[in-house]
Amino acid sequence: MTPNVKGFFDPNTFTITYIVSDPETRHCAIIDSVLDYDPKSGRTSTKSADEVIAFVEQELLTVDWILETHAHADHLTAANYLKEKLGGQTGIGAQIGVVQKTFQHLFNIEADFPTDGSQFDHLFQDGEVWKVGNLIGTIMATPGHTPACITYLLEDTAFVGDTLFMPDYGTARVDFPGGSAATLYDSIRQLFNLPPETRLFMCHDYLPEGRKVYQWETTVAEERANNVHIQEGITAEEFIRFRTERDKNLEVPNLIFPSLQVNMRAGQLPPPEGNGIRYLKIPLNVL
Repeated sequence: MTPNVKGFFDPNTFTITYIVSDPETRHCAIIDSVLDYDPKSGRTSTKSADEVIAFVEQELLTVDWILETHAHADHLTAANYLKEKLGGQTGIGAQIGVVQKTFQHLFNIEADFPTDGSQFDHLFQDGEVWKVGNLIGTIMATPGHTPACITYLLEDTAFVGDTLFMPDYGTARVDFPGGSAATLYDSIRQLFNLPPETRLFMCHDYLPEGRKVYQWETTVAEERANNVHIQEGITAEEFIRFRTERDKNLEVPNLIFPSLQVNMRAGQLPPPEGNGIRYLKIPLNVL
């Protein structure tokens, strides 16, 4: 059975949020949602998430899962808000605790902040079987971009997060804490071993030069043949050298500091301080 997939593109962060649903039972999962954030004013809004809610209600869907492919560094998640409005369980890869420990120190977060992933309802293990309605899939650990990256494989469809981009844009950066070009290469080769017709859905598209339309769906066969960074014939040594050199010149994502502080909490904002105001910290001279 082929899942129904609806993508919602956010032009401010170039993120695609997905609703993947079972056409028989009308149960669904929401993957990589967006909480709108204005860095100039420090205000959040739920415009993007409300579009997702409207579609769920219009299509009479039941939300089983609200999922993250990893702790994003380029947008804030709306998982907590969506759970309040629609129900469902939040989920992320089991290695999220590694990310939480790293950034608890960086942001000097409260000492009692749990770094075991318990902010999420479910931590997915590599190879775990999961379901959306009657659709059955498996979890694939695909680290490299971050230690906690996972791919949600559901029947003939996979949601790969930042591990891969469209063939004309390439692959994820590996210069964040815990990133590894060698590990990313192995993760992508694992994806390339899926059946050639497997549909792959990207978390972002940045409209590379020469293309006029945003795209976020491709196949294993297309990636293997045409990915500009890691197509067939590219060795691990070549990829590691290329990826390492390229990442030395990349700018830090615009929303890395606010994103991580919210996303490591499963979409909850930091707790109010003594004056009743919530704060997002910006560490100076560390990146």
